[in-house]
Amino acid sequence: MKILAIDTSATAGSVAVADEDKIIGEFFINTSLTHSQTLIPMVEQLLKNVSLSVKDLDAVAVNAGPGSFTGVRIGVAAAKGIAFADELPCISVSTLHSMAYNMLENDCIVCAVMDARCQQVYNALFKINNKNVERLTDDRALSLDDLKRELEQIKEKVVLVGDGTSITEKYLDGALSNVISAPINKRIQNASSTAILACEMFKKGKTMSTDELMPVYLRLPQAQRELNKKQLSSCT
Repeated sequence: MKILAIDTSATAGSVAVADEDKIIGEFFINTSLTHSQTLIPMVEQLLKNVSLSVKDLDAVAVNAGPGSFTGVRIGVAAAKGIAFADELPCISVSTLHSMAYNMLENDCIVCAVMDARCQQVYNALFKINNKNVERLTDDRALSLDDLKRELEQIKEKVVLVGDGTSITEKYLDGALSNVISAPINKRIQNASSTAILACEMFKKGKTMSTDELMPVYLRLPQAQRELNKKQLSSCT
């Protein structure tokens, strides 16, 4: 079982290949270059370096959201394009769920957070026990106020993971002693965690066709929200 995994859900971008639950290769980049510039070259070079072609793959996985609207669209479009010619199954992975796998070696509550702007985060909570990941909440967009109130009810160790860690840490300002931030090398979403989760999903038959694979958004894009606001104002 060989799965190509893609993550372009935020500023960082990465691709990885898993072979029977083992990561055999990964490329990661976190620069100002756009994913449209870096993604396909990374995929091509990674497959070359691990001596595989697209025809050798069993599935293509992608963090389909939540995340940056442009980044998610690029990742999903790339996954669909790679899978289409050889009719490979696709695996739609929750970005937040994949981030919990960054902390797979630690028994804790993972608070996956992505910066959604305007004092909001995309968030979900997961419990890790003996390398088993249990989802505690759905993926959602919520305010930092609401997240803080929820975390105040948790007494176990909570680890912040994701590109929203810094803003969440700053907002909490040390108020919750049981909440810590993941180390820098485990903090950002990455395709190797996507690949590990995708392998589990593949074994359970949780795949879909290229036609079925779509971005998963938790709220409308900023431009659409502004348009809706203007239209509402014009009607009042």
